[in-house]
Amino acid sequence: MATNTLPRTGPASARRTTVFMKVVMAASGALFVLYVLLHMYGNLKIFSGVKAFDDYALSLRTMFTPILPFGGFLWIMRALLVLAVLGHLWAAFHLWSRANGARGSRYYAKEAAKAAARSKMMRWGGVAILLFVIWHLLQFTWVKFNVGPDRAGDSVGLLVVSSFRVWWVTLVYVLAMIALGLHLWHGVFSASQTLGLSTTAQARNRARATATIIALVTAVGFILPPLAILFGLVKGN
Repeated sequence: MATNTLPRTGPASARRTTVFMKVVMAASGALFVLYVLLHMYGNLKIFSGVKAFDDYALSLRTMFTPILPFGGFLWIMRALLVLAVLGHLWAAFHLWSRANGARGSRYYAKEAAKAAARSKMMRWGGVAILLFVIWHLLQFTWVKFNVGPDRAGDSVGLLVVSSFRVWWVTLVYVLAMIALGLHLWHGVFSASQTLGLSTTAQARNRARATATIIALVTAVGFILPPLAILFGLVKGN
């Protein structure tokens, strides 16, 4: 008797695909959280002065030399982050399109009322953060253009100080970091659910507390340096 070897499709298969996509988002998001925390720590070096900040920037390029070439560690990190970004976007747009395709179902109608605001915040907040990251890389890494009043030369620290003396640059940065904090809060909590770490009320409370701490520490840690520069607490000399 012939047996049916066709792959299964339908709700069960769709749920498995959705879970896989959420795991991809959680894993790539975990890498982002680690990166932004390390990046935030590095940014705080500006409080020790421009030279300390420049020394820190140079140390990233000489890390693990001569095992790696000059700047090799940074290129490895960039490659990992690019892969994580692509995976995160792929999973996000897949889940987004699936959610749009389910709008007509009764289940979606019930769940959409609870999830619509958070979902829109994550989608458009993620797009805004991506656009900001491109601008940020152009300004401080790829092109290194100075929109501030001071000459920076080859000093990354002076470029940072000069740039954040311009009020609108600081405002854009602060708004982007608020968006990042909200994105992290929702992402960390959602990842705990996806990975099965918040199956009880107590676990969910711990997950919310952890997400809140990570989001606040990250956002405040990133916002402090540009505000300190704008208000003259950190100077370029």
